[in-house]
Amino acid sequence: MTTINTEIFNHDTNVDVTHKINTMELDNWINHLKYIKKELVNLINICSQDLKHKLGDDSVLERFNKKEIENDTFLNALLNYASSRSNIAECEDTQCDMVYIKEHESYRRSYLYHLDKYRRLKDEFFNKVQGQFTLLNIN
Repeated sequence: MTTINTEIFNHDTNVDVTHKINTMELDNWINHLKYIKKELVNLINICSQDLKHKLGDDSVLERFNKKEIENDTFLNALLNYASSRSNIAECEDTQCDMVYIKEHESYRRSYLYHLDKYRRLKDEFFNKVQGQFTLLNIN
């Protein structure tokens, strides 16, 4: 995000530093969700082509498809949020700054929740695939 300079200076107030750190964090979230988007495309392709018959379970594919939609929705929300932060420099009082800081905290919780759900789904998939391949190798 390029709306505010994220370099931290000695003369920055604590609130300025918080806004800059939050901006850097938001940029990392957006980049991570873009990566997850690519990863989900690959996982969906693997499930729908190579492993569909071996898994014998379409629920994993359905859940990856659902997670792809959720990821896109959340990514778009973060991109909109990032552009709305361009007015931070206009804040002239603590109340205005606190609105942005509280909003960021809310997005942080949502991001961490989204990430946790995605990691659990991926772990479940890999455990299932590993179990299938172990069973296939025994037979």
